[in-house]
Amino acid sequence: MSELTLPQWNAFIQSHPDAHILQTGAWGELKSRFHWEPVRIASGDTGAQVLFRALPAGLTIAYIPRGPVGQKWDRLWPEIDAVCQKKHAIFLKIEPDVWENGFTIIKNWLPKGIHPSKSIQAAQTIITDLTPSQEEIINKMKPKTRYNIRLAEKKGVEVRFSDDIPGFHKLMAVTGERDGFGIHNQAYFQAAYDLFQSDYSCKLLMAYFENQPIAGLMVYKQGKRAWYLYGASNELERNRMPTYLLQWKAMLWAKEEGCTEYDLWGIPDSEENVLEANFEKINTGLWGVYRFKRGFGGRIQRIANTYDRVYKPLLYRAYQVYSRIRSTGETA
Repeated sequence: MSELTLPQWNAFIQSHPDAHILQTGAWGELKSRFHWEPVRIASGDTGAQVLFRALPAGLTIAYIPRGPVGQKWDRLWPEIDAVCQKKHAIFLKIEPDVWENGFTIIKNWLPKGIHPSKSIQAAQTIITDLTPSQEEIINKMKPKTRYNIRLAEKKGVEVRFSDDIPGFHKLMAVTGERDGFGIHNQAYFQAAYDLFQSDYSCKLLMAYFENQPIAGLMVYKQGKRAWYLYGASNELERNRMPTYLLQWKAMLWAKEEGCTEYDLWGIPDSEENVLEANFEKINTGLWGVYRFKRGFGGRIQRIANTYDRVYKPLLYRAYQVYSRIRSTGETA
């Protein structure tokens, strides 16, 4: 078995620049501060960061977020199985970093005896192509989105890089209460910012009007991809459309950093025709953010199926019942 230290895993990820942000060592360290234990495993040119969460009686659940990394995963599963058994895992959730239309590439790399399950992260997202010029990118946006970006600039909204995590968390608290979802605590966002600052792969952008913070977002990059993971706004000056200008500035930062894709991270898991027919009627959950994200000229992408590999069937069924009763809705 080849378990890697954090420095070894970071070197492994550097040799795989297309790896997802959730497979980076920094992400594992973030989760290690909040009830998860990362174990990094490699076999040849293939590897996976597996997160373990402790349950009562010495049991765990295991999770590979947006991995494994590399190709020909079949040689990695015996190593992963051994670690899962050592950790007394009830099951392993595998969430590949592969779009649905690329499933044929990976189907022979998956282990036997798995079955489709519900993903932890949002299964569907919108990806904006950053390779065209700035003018071409903004011209591909919906007219209302272009209008709102320019309106924010005209109405005096300023967007600046910041390290004001307490201020950002206050905005998150307002957003969570307004939109009806749970949020991480301030310590989580501070760690999510600090751990990615060593290589400048995270930026906090804040929107201000008359030097008062009115919106903010955290954007991450890894290789050629960037991700909008967290965003917030308060009830002040919403008519100035600060969130639109924030997204545009985050995209420009990602483009300047050499990224070719910007992942808006999470929309309802429905067909595009269903989304388009209902986004003006439904405002709950991810439907509210779809109305906003659809305007940035991206394409809808869905990940290949998430899978569960079960080690303890009876306990797995009990855990499924427990999870349905006590769903936290936590992602990222």
